Amino acid sequence: MNKKVLVISYSQTGQLDRLTQSVISPLKKDKDVEVVVKNIQPVNPYPFPWDFMTFMDTFPESVYLDPPEILPIEDDENDYDLVILPYQVWFLSPSLPITAFLKSDYAKRKLRNKPVITLIGCRNMWIMAQEKVKGMLKQLNAILIDNIVLIDQGDSFSTFVTTPRWMLTGKKDSLWNLFPKAGISNREIEDAKRFGNAIKYALQNNKEKNNRPICDGLRAVNVDVKLIKSEKIATKSFKIWGGLIRKIGPFGSKKRRPVVMLYVVFLLLIILTIVPLNMLIQTILRKIDKQKVLKQKEFYELPSGNGDYRMKEFL
Repeated sequence: MNKKVLVISYSQTGQLDRLTQSVISPLKKDKDVEVVVKNIQPVNPYPFPWDFMTFMDTFPESVYLDPPEILPIEDDENDYDLVILPYQVWFLSPSLPITAFLKSDYAKRKLRNKPVITLIGCRNMWIMAQEKVKGMLKQLNAILIDNIVLIDQGDSFSTFVTTPRWMLTGKKDSLWNLFPKAGISNREIEDAKRFGNAIKYALQNNKEKNNRPICDGLRAVNVDVKLIKSEKIATKSFKIWGGLIRKIGPFGSKKRRPVVMLYVVFLLLIILTIVPLNMLIQTILRKIDKQKVLKQKEFYELPSGNGDYRMKEFL
């Protein structure tokens, strides 16, 4: 019995394409699985490397899930058994092209009542983005059965330097021999084939029809509890400032540039002053209420979880 898998993606840097290809490579080798890859193309392409102002100017629309115009996705008559949705994170939200797809008529037709696996490649903060994607999938009556997350190599401080450098200059190499290369490590991308092996096994045994995780036990996702509160605070800040900037003018409007730059200054001041203090306070609170933190971690790691009991089976 042939199975059909739809992969819908937008990769600005090419890294997400590499990750996606690693995951679906076992499926493409199976003669009983047809993999259809469709790439989202904005009518007005986003630059890479970014210029700083364009990058910052996208945050209000990203946060408020205002979809940009995308080229029509070529339709087909396939009734897909599974949908894989890789995406990047922009300002704690799904990238704007992915938002546009999830609000498209094509998504309404193809994702309804279909099992969906989300695949995230990002720096290290993705929880709030995934919550937004979950909400949009629910509106489509799609069924989220797995979430797979791979993050950039290096600690939070290192990626605070290497990721913006990559986005604004296109340079990924190690910096001064002090910071690792930007992006997800090649080893992590290669090892992501384990998810493809598990998906192939599930399709062969009709397990995707159970609407339950098929990538559990493969270290699919790991929530860094130190970042949960920071994401929530940053999201509120983005909403307040983003709402103000959207009222001034549309994306690309020169009228809103001064306010965008004002927010950049505000953001830098917050990062240098409030963020370190908040991290100290949150460290204390996590020690006081460990059970609450563990429950949050378990919730945001659903549906796939961070268990590793199937690693030997599918590596």
